[in-house]
Amino acid sequence: MSVTAERKHEIIADNARSAGDTGSAEVQVAILSERIANLTEHFKTHKKDNHSRRGLLKMVSQRRRLLDHLNKVDAGRYQALISKLGLRR
Repeated sequence: MSVTAERKHEIIADNARSAGDTGSAEVQVAILSERIANLTEHFKTHKKDNHSRRGLLKMVSQRRRLLDHLNKVDAGRYQALISKLGLRR
């Protein structure tokens, strides 16, 4: 259900703006998107897992806030990120 350490390093390397970048909005959104996708698959077999569903809703909300911030600060980076991750907006 969670992202493995190897997968997380791949995501960070793929979305980092510079070497050692782990906290930019792009990296955070990419990691949240991976966790959201994993939880969505989990809910296909565990329909009554409401405790984890609340966590999913919090992650979606956090990703939404990060994307709104990125759009406000730099719309070009925002457009590049949503096209790269395949997010609809």
